[in-house]
Amino acid sequence: MLHLAASCRYFLFQGDADMRKGFDSLGGIVTTQMHQQVLTGDVFVFLNRKRNHIKLLHWEGDGFALYHKRLERGRYERPAETDAANQVVSPQQLLLMLQGISLKSVRKLKRYQHPAQNRG
Repeated sequence: MLHLAASCRYFLFQGDADMRKGFDSLGGIVTTQMHQQVLTGDVFVFLNRKRNHIKLLHWEGDGFALYHKRLERGRYERPAETDAANQVVSPQQLLLMLQGISLKSVRKLKRYQHPAQNRG
């Protein structure tokens, strides 16, 4: 079962990823196109053009883990796009994406967040 930790950062690649790519090719996208370090322990999220496949790449300290899910029906919804090559998404947003809940219909109420937790 996939566990999404609040202590991790989740970066969504803004382009369309070829789902035939594996660990090394996706790691190359992280380095060259997302301008991030793949060995940080952050999770990198990739969607294909049709948005019916999703891959999550994560360095676990002793090797890479790759989560791949294909939808039989429906599409994954992207959060509102930015101009950057990648976008930070919260674990809650990613979980809603994976569960097929529309991010546009979700309304988040204000909560206190300690300034040290605002990694970005």
